[in-house]
Amino acid sequence: MHTREEKLKAFGRLLDVLDTLREKCPWDRKQTNESLRPNTIEETYELCDALINNDDANICKELGDVLLHVCFYARIGQEKDQFDVADVCNMLVDKLIFRHPHVYHPSQVGAPDPKPLPYGEQPGEAEEDVKTAQQVIENWEQIKLKEKDGNKSVLSGVPAALPALIKAYRIQDKARNVGFDWEDKGDVWAKVREELAELEVELRKEDKEHSEEEFGDFLFSLINAGRLYKLNPDTCLEKTNKKFISRFNYIEAHSIKLGKPLKDMTLGEMDALWNEAKAQEKK
Repeated sequence: MHTREEKLKAFGRLLDVLDTLREKCPWDRKQTNESLRPNTIEETYELCDALINNDDANICKELGDVLLHVCFYARIGQEKDQFDVADVCNMLVDKLIFRHPHVYHPSQVGAPDPKPLPYGEQPGEAEEDVKTAQQVIENWEQIKLKEKDGNKSVLSGVPAALPALIKAYRIQDKARNVGFDWEDKGDVWAKVREELAELEVELRKEDKEHSEEEFGDFLFSLINAGRLYKLNPDTCLEKTNKKFISRFNYIEAHSIKLGKPLKDMTLGEMDALWNEAKAQEKK
């Protein structure tokens, strides 16, 4: 692995190249926050794909792409004389120190070389005595509400633009951090069954508006169940998506070998190939 000096030199090299491209490349020169935003979303999803596949080579590559976008937005901020990459880093560091009073004394916020509390030293009155990861999370949410530019309410920290599945998980997680949660995780299944029964009633009525509402309630309760059992619903669903794609591609490939289009195959024939693909996954 690289030394601290080598890491700083590499980051400086990135900033130098970005400055050059911004000044001399026609494409880079014309980019704005608005034009970069769709690319940033795409790069973030590509990173997420590499993460779920445990693909270290692509994780490294995609992290670089995301880092480029962070630096690019900072460069645009610098051109507007609003902020630069140093401001981005310093604001992040100050926030981390402020939100970890069990590690840093509040006086270290804004310090050029922040010093953590000496090992074994008990936190003072201004610090919280935090010993577990869950206590850190709960304390984090309370501290955010105290920040000058922090969240005005517990749920205001959930970005409105998040995909609905991830947003539901984050909403529930934040509510949990302030004590609004099931005391016994097993009790959630009664709620899941209740929401499913209400959905089935509306589906039988063929009432689309109420069916949508109840389907949403059912999904929300199921996401809640996954959270309680430490299963991230987005990760779980993406693994199922990949599994379905793999099995369906197997069916399609064999239909081509047979010279028989998918639309001409019976459901029974497709099911047989599906089961073949499923059996091969277990080998």
